[in-house]
Amino acid sequence: MSDALSLLSLFASSFLSATLLPGSSEAVLVALLVTGKSQPLMLVLIATMGNSLGGLTNVILGRFFPLRERSPRQEKLARWLRRFGPVTLLLSWMPVIGDLLCLLAGWLRQPWGPVIFFLCLGKALRYVVVTYVTLQGMTWWH
Repeated sequence: MSDALSLLSLFASSFLSATLLPGSSEAVLVALLVTGKSQPLMLVLIATMGNSLGGLTNVILGRFFPLRERSPRQEKLARWLRRFGPVTLLLSWMPVIGDLLCLLAGWLRQPWGPVIFFLCLGKALRYVVVTYVTLQGMTWWH
């Protein structure tokens, strides 16, 4: 697979992983790190951009399509998000809960600047950790 196609695959997987659709961006990232398809920093940036844009898509959906009925779990997350604000989006990388946090941030009309900052930071930190652990594991095995 060409480098450009590898990066596009990582971006697409990262974007889809941040939506309610299933994805496996960490697996794609690790595979590209192990095969040495690109520089680790480039891979982290591409994965972060895709995943952040997917998360922001959920925020936009929350803004334009407000949740009419909320489950007890959604209500609990909404109270938590109101209490702590956009900083909760540092957890936007978490499966299922992260998607709900992004939707609720949009529904609650959280301010764009902090939403973008904390959402992107949370997503980036996850990929930095995955990259670090993968690269350390690769050096440990050699």
